[in-house]
Amino acid sequence: MFQRDYFMRMIEQMTEAVGQIMNLRRERKHEEALLYIDELLDTKFRLSSKLIRSLSDEDLLKMMTTNGILETDHLQAIALLMKQEAELTADLGREDESFIAYVKSLHLFLRLSLVDAAPTITEPREQIKELLERLKPYELPLATKRLLMEWLEAEGRYDAVENMMHELLEDNALTNEEADAAYRRLLLQPDERLDAGGLPREEIEQGIEDLAKQQTDDIA
Repeated sequence: MFQRDYFMRMIEQMTEAVGQIMNLRRERKHEEALLYIDELLDTKFRLSSKLIRSLSDEDLLKMMTTNGILETDHLQAIALLMKQEAELTADLGREDESFIAYVKSLHLFLRLSLVDAAPTITEPREQIKELLERLKPYELPLATKRLLMEWLEAEGRYDAVENMMHELLEDNALTNEEADAAYRRLLLQPDERLDAGGLPREEIEQGIEDLAKQQTDDIA
Protein backbone atom coordinates (compact mmCIF):
# COMPACT_ATOMS: atom_id res chain seq x y z
CA MET A 1 0.00 0.00 0.00
CA PHE A 2 2.79 2.43 0.92
CA GLN A 3 4.63 1.73 -2.33
CA ARG A 4 1.45 2.22 -4.36
CA ASP A 5 0.75 5.53 -2.61
CA TYR A 6 4.34 6.62 -3.27
CA PHE A 7 4.05 5.86 -6.98
CA MET A 8 0.70 7.64 -7.19
CA ARG A 9 2.18 10.75 -5.56
CA MET A 10 5.16 10.65 -7.93
CA ILE A 11 2.87 10.35 -10.96
CA GLU A 12 0.68 13.22 -9.75
CA GLN A 13 3.69 15.43 -9.01
CA MET A 14 5.29 14.80 -12.40
CA THR A 15 2.01 15.28 -14.26
CA GLU A 16 1.56 18.58 -12.47
CA ALA A 17 5.19 19.59 -13.10
CA VAL A 18 5.06 18.84 -16.82
CA GLY A 19 1.77 20.71 -17.05
CA GLN A 20 3.36 23.73 -15.36
CA ILE A 21 6.35 23.62 -17.71
CA MET A 22 4.09 23.40 -20.75
CA ASN A 23 2.01 26.34 -19.51
CA LEU A 24 5.14 28.45 -19.05
CA ARG A 25 6.29 27.45 -22.52
CA ARG A 26 2.95 28.51 -24.02
CA GLU A 27 3.28 31.83 -22.20
CA ARG A 28 6.80 32.18 -23.69
CA LYS A 29 8.31 32.16 -20.20
CA HIS A 30 11.06 29.81 -21.25
CA GLU A 31 13.72 30.97 -18.81
CA GLU A 32 11.24 30.68 -15.94
CA ALA A 33 10.40 27.15 -17.09
CA LEU A 34 14.10 26.22 -17.21
CA LEU A 35 14.59 27.53 -13.67
CA TYR A 36 11.60 25.46 -12.59
CA ILE A 37 13.22 22.34 -14.07
CA ASP A 38 16.43 23.15 -12.16
CA GLU A 39 14.42 23.48 -8.97
CA LEU A 40 12.69 20.15 -9.55
CA LEU A 41 15.97 18.37 -10.23
CA ASP A 42 17.53 19.89 -7.11
CA THR A 43 14.64 19.08 -4.76
CA LYS A 44 13.03 15.85 -5.97
CA PHE A 45 16.09 13.64 -6.23
CA ARG A 46 19.19 12.87 -4.18
CA LEU A 47 21.47 14.58 -6.71
CA SER A 48 21.91 18.21 -7.72
CA SER A 49 20.78 19.38 -11.16
CA LYS A 50 24.42 20.12 -12.03
CA LEU A 51 25.50 16.58 -11.13
CA ILE A 52 22.56 15.00 -12.97
CA ARG A 53 23.54 16.84 -16.14
CA SER A 54 27.24 16.02 -15.81
CA LEU A 55 26.90 12.29 -15.12
CA SER A 56 26.78 9.80 -17.98
CA ASP A 57 23.65 7.69 -18.26
CA GLU A 58 25.59 4.67 -16.95
CA ASP A 59 26.84 6.59 -13.91
CA LEU A 60 23.38 8.00 -13.29
CA LEU A 61 21.95 4.47 -13.23
CA LYS A 62 24.57 3.49 -10.65
CA MET A 63 23.75 6.52 -8.50
CA MET A 64 20.04 5.68 -8.74
CA THR A 65 20.54 2.09 -7.61
CA THR A 66 20.00 1.30 -3.93
CA ASN A 67 20.68 -2.18 -2.54
CA GLY A 68 20.72 -3.52 -6.07
CA ILE A 69 17.34 -1.99 -6.96
CA LEU A 70 17.17 0.63 -9.70
CA GLU A 71 14.86 3.55 -8.93
CA THR A 72 13.24 3.49 -12.34
CA ASP A 73 10.52 5.96 -11.40
CA HIS A 74 13.13 8.60 -10.58
CA LEU A 75 14.96 7.92 -13.82
CA GLN A 76 11.74 8.25 -15.79
CA ALA A 77 11.10 11.60 -14.14
CA ILE A 78 14.63 12.84 -14.88
CA ALA A 79 14.44 11.64 -18.49
CA LEU A 80 11.11 13.42 -18.92
CA LEU A 81 12.49 16.66 -17.46
CA MET A 82 15.53 16.46 -19.74
CA LYS A 83 13.18 16.15 -22.70
CA GLN A 84 11.24 19.22 -21.55
CA GLU A 85 14.52 21.11 -21.17
CA ALA A 86 15.51 20.11 -24.70
CA GLU A 87 12.28 21.47 -26.12
CA LEU A 88 12.60 24.75 -24.21
CA THR A 89 16.20 25.37 -25.27
CA ALA A 90 15.27 24.47 -28.87
CA ASP A 91 12.60 27.19 -28.76
CA LEU A 92 15.27 29.62 -27.59
CA GLY A 93 17.55 28.71 -30.49
CA ARG A 94 20.14 27.14 -28.19
CA GLU A 95 20.65 24.15 -30.47
CA ASP A 96 23.72 22.67 -28.80
CA GLU A 97 22.07 22.65 -25.37
CA SER A 98 18.90 21.21 -26.85
CA PHE A 99 20.77 18.41 -28.61
CA ILE A 100 22.64 17.43 -25.44
CA ALA A 101 19.41 17.32 -23.42
CA TYR A 102 17.59 15.31 -26.09
CA VAL A 103 20.43 12.77 -26.22
CA LYS A 104 20.54 12.55 -22.42
CA SER A 105 16.81 11.90 -22.32
CA LEU A 106 17.07 9.31 -25.10
CA HIS A 107 19.87 7.44 -23.33
CA LEU A 108 17.90 7.25 -20.09
CA PHE A 109 14.75 6.03 -21.80
CA LEU A 110 16.79 3.43 -23.72
CA ARG A 111 18.30 2.20 -20.46
CA LEU A 112 14.85 2.06 -18.87
CA SER A 113 13.49 0.05 -21.77
CA LEU A 114 16.46 -2.34 -21.66
CA VAL A 115 15.72 -3.18 -18.02
CA ASP A 116 12.01 -3.47 -18.89
CA ALA A 117 11.07 -0.76 -16.40
CA ALA A 118 7.38 -0.51 -15.56
CA PRO A 119 5.95 2.70 -17.11
CA THR A 120 5.01 4.31 -13.80
CA ILE A 121 5.26 7.87 -15.15
CA THR A 122 5.59 7.46 -18.91
CA GLU A 123 6.08 4.69 -21.47
CA PRO A 124 9.82 4.55 -22.33
CA ARG A 125 9.29 3.03 -25.78
CA GLU A 126 6.87 5.78 -26.81
CA GLN A 127 9.33 8.40 -25.59
CA ILE A 128 12.17 6.72 -27.51
CA LYS A 129 10.12 6.82 -30.71
CA GLU A 130 9.41 10.52 -30.26
CA LEU A 131 12.99 11.40 -29.33
CA LEU A 132 14.43 9.56 -32.32
CA GLU A 133 12.09 11.55 -34.53
CA ARG A 134 13.30 14.81 -32.95
CA LEU A 135 16.93 13.77 -33.43
CA LYS A 136 16.54 12.72 -37.08
CA PRO A 137 18.23 15.86 -38.47
CA TYR A 138 21.37 15.21 -36.40
CA GLU A 139 24.29 12.80 -36.54
CA LEU A 140 24.02 10.82 -33.34
CA PRO A 141 27.05 10.31 -31.07
CA LEU A 142 28.80 6.96 -31.40
CA ALA A 143 27.86 6.02 -27.82
CA THR A 144 24.21 6.64 -28.72
CA LYS A 145 24.47 4.45 -31.81
CA ARG A 146 25.97 1.61 -29.78
CA LEU A 147 23.23 1.87 -27.17
CA LEU A 148 20.61 2.00 -29.91
CA MET A 149 22.06 -1.15 -31.47
CA GLU A 150 21.73 -2.93 -28.12
CA TRP A 151 18.15 -1.70 -27.70
CA LEU A 152 17.12 -2.61 -31.26
CA GLU A 153 18.40 -6.14 -30.69
CA ALA A 154 16.40 -6.41 -27.48
CA GLU A 155 13.33 -5.15 -29.35
CA GLY A 156 13.75 -7.78 -32.06
CA ARG A 157 14.29 -5.23 -34.82
CA TYR A 158 17.10 -7.17 -36.40
CA ASP A 159 17.19 -5.43 -39.78
CA ALA A 160 17.72 -2.12 -37.94
CA VAL A 161 20.41 -3.79 -35.81
CA GLU A 162 22.31 -4.69 -38.97
CA ASN A 163 21.92 -1.17 -40.38
CA MET A 164 23.27 0.35 -37.15
CA MET A 165 26.07 -2.21 -37.11
CA HIS A 166 27.23 -1.12 -40.57
CA GLU A 167 27.10 2.54 -39.52
CA LEU A 168 29.30 1.78 -36.52
CA LEU A 169 31.71 -0.27 -38.62
CA GLU A 170 32.04 2.62 -41.06
CA ASP A 171 32.66 4.95 -38.12
CA ASN A 172 35.35 2.58 -36.76
CA ALA A 173 33.30 2.46 -33.56
CA LEU A 174 32.65 -1.29 -33.78
CA THR A 175 35.21 -4.00 -34.47
CA ASN A 176 34.64 -6.86 -36.90
CA GLU A 177 34.84 -9.19 -33.91
CA GLU A 178 32.00 -7.33 -32.17
CA ALA A 179 29.91 -7.36 -35.34
CA ASP A 180 30.56 -11.09 -35.78
CA ALA A 181 29.50 -11.70 -32.16
CA ALA A 182 26.29 -9.72 -32.76
CA TYR A 183 25.46 -11.79 -35.84
CA ARG A 184 26.13 -15.02 -33.95
CA ARG A 185 23.82 -13.93 -31.11
CA LEU A 186 21.09 -13.45 -33.68
CA LEU A 187 21.67 -16.96 -35.05
CA LEU A 188 20.51 -18.29 -31.68
CA GLN A 189 17.03 -16.90 -32.37
CA PRO A 190 14.37 -19.11 -34.01
CA ASP A 191 13.74 -18.59 -37.72
CA GLU A 192 10.28 -17.12 -37.18
CA ARG A 193 11.64 -14.46 -34.86
CA LEU A 194 14.43 -13.58 -37.31
CA ASP A 195 11.94 -13.34 -40.16
CA ALA A 196 9.65 -11.14 -38.05
CA GLY A 197 12.66 -8.93 -37.28
CA GLY A 198 13.39 -8.44 -40.97
CA LEU A 199 16.68 -10.36 -41.05
CA PRO A 200 16.34 -14.00 -42.21
CA ARG A 201 18.95 -16.56 -41.17
CA GLU A 202 20.54 -16.73 -44.62
CA GLU A 203 21.19 -12.97 -44.57
CA ILE A 204 22.88 -13.26 -41.17
CA GLU A 205 25.06 -16.10 -42.45
CA GLN A 206 25.92 -13.99 -45.48
CA GLY A 207 26.82 -11.11 -43.17
CA ILE A 208 29.20 -13.36 -41.22
CA GLU A 209 30.82 -14.49 -44.48
CA ASP A 210 31.23 -10.90 -45.64
CA LEU A 211 32.91 -9.94 -42.35
CA ALA A 212 35.30 -12.88 -42.60
CA LYS A 213 36.14 -11.99 -46.20
CA GLN A 214 36.76 -8.37 -45.22
CA GLN A 215 39.11 -9.47 -42.43
CA THR A 216 41.01 -11.67 -44.88
CA ASP A 217 41.27 -8.81 -47.38
CA ASP A 218 42.48 -6.43 -44.65
CA ILE A 219 45.22 -8.88 -43.63
CA ALA A 220 46.27 -9.39 -47.23
